[in-house]
Amino acid sequence: MNNIGRIEVLLFALLIASGMASGGYFVSQTLYNSTVAINTAQVKGLAERRVQADIVYWKIRYTVTGKNRAELAALYQESEAAQNTIITLLNANGLDIGEVKAGVVDYIRQEFRDENQTLVEEKHLLVGSIDVETSNVMLVSNVRSKLNRLIAQGLDIGNDPPAYHFTQLNRIKPDMLREATKNARLAANEFAANAGVQVGGIRSARQGGFVIRDVGESYTDTASIEKEVRVVTNISFYLTD
Repeated sequence: MNNIGRIEVLLFALLIASGMASGGYFVSQTLYNSTVAINTAQVKGLAERRVQADIVYWKIRYTVTGKNRAELAALYQESEAAQNTIITLLNANGLDIGEVKAGVVDYIRQEFRDENQTLVEEKHLLVGSIDVETSNVMLVSNVRSKLNRLIAQGLDIGNDPPAYHFTQLNRIKPDMLREATKNARLAANEFAANAGVQVGGIRSARQGGFVIRDVGESYTDTASIEKEVRVVTNISFYLTD
């Protein structure tokens, strides 16, 4: 091999060695960067609000009873009279016509037999319902007490507990989320102060679901006008020296 050939081989070998060295540098640099610790603090932020229900649903049931099928026509008239009496009382005490709706009337036949399966008695019942839906939540509790007068007059009335709902959650969501995030940062600052570091930006955040509960209750959410709304956020903050 002449001198020119030897020089070419030597240059080629040097280029290969240089490329391997460069590749090794970038690999080691990548591994180093991947093992650099990212210091973070994961904290929870809580926000709570006391609110009032803004809509109430209330169902009233009434029943008329007869002893034989021949009385059905008269029973329907009695049922309509009971319905009109109840609706009149509701309207007279502040509930608008559009807030009170008469439901269907169900027919029920009951049989009573002795030990020989001989029919000894039967009952025919018409069970009707009236639905109330109103935003005047404070009015319903007052009107409910007025139904006792009708019971004293002989009407068979079932007075179901009203169901109170809060439907304006979207209106308070933004402020509550800001408050929860602020409280989370306060908790992170306390942690950082003890560790001698500073709190940076948010690395990740996860919002919990909004929970609405009756005040003073752990499970119910429709029995009381007064409600508590709460949300918890889980936030990870960067920590810097």
